[in-house]
Amino acid sequence: MTDAIVALSTIDSEEEGLKIARALIETHLAACVNIVPKVTSVYEWKGEVCEEEELLLVIKTQKGRLNEIKETLEALHPYDVPELIVLPITDGLPDYLGWIFKNTK
Repeated sequence: MTDAIVALSTIDSEEEGLKIARALIETHLAACVNIVPKVTSVYEWKGEVCEEEELLLVIKTQKGRLNEIKETLEALHPYDVPELIVLPITDGLPDYLGWIFKNTK
């Protein structure tokens, strides 16, 4: 197991996704953010079932940067309740994992 993590968040537009991705990269909070288009989300919000097309942000980073990522999402994300789900990276190519840490100092 490593201290590398993948954080997932959904967003409503490419423009907003790029704004968050760039902020995370420019501040070295993430090594890479993939923006995956056309994710359909079905959820309940304020008593209604909603179905929305969103984009998925796949954020590669390390545990030590997580609190700052939370603060950045809370500041920049347009949703009332932004999604942030964190998954551990249990293994990977050593060079790639090293690259994540080098770029998230």
